[in-house]
Amino acid sequence: MLTLQSLRPAKGARKSMPRLGRGNASGHGTYSSRGGKGQRARSGSRAGLKRLGFKQTLQRIPKTGGFQSHRIKPAVVTLAELGRAFDDGAVVSPEKIYKKGLAEGIRAGVKIVATGTLKKKLTVRECKVTAGAKAAIEAAGGSVA
Repeated sequence: MLTLQSLRPAKGARKSMPRLGRGNASGHGTYSSRGGKGQRARSGSRAGLKRLGFKQTLQRIPKTGGFQSHRIKPAVVTLAELGRAFDDGAVVSPEKIYKKGLAEGIRAGVKIVATGTLKKKLTVRECKVTAGAKAAIEAAGGSVA
């Protein structure tokens, strides 16, 4: 019958620790597998060394190589998003783009890029526009001011 006090770990699951410091004939005499003298050879040494292996810890951390620009970049809005959010003949400005929820922040301005298609006549004001986006807006009958 299996009871709580009769439970035993599986055979080979627990490994006995080697008996250290029992004479040179044991193979672990004299220095007890601790090497030579020094801080790590003393008892209680492991807990006191705070920066042990600090170089290895630094080497394991992924580095973000390259240059990280701190310049605030303009919010990017596509032609497809403009077509979905605005009605035909609407005036598009950074404030209206922000109010429609197309851009999270407009502090550095808004840039309209030519991703997707536009079939509505829109008037774009105070926005940076790529050459392809400008051509697409004008092809749909709109204008860029």
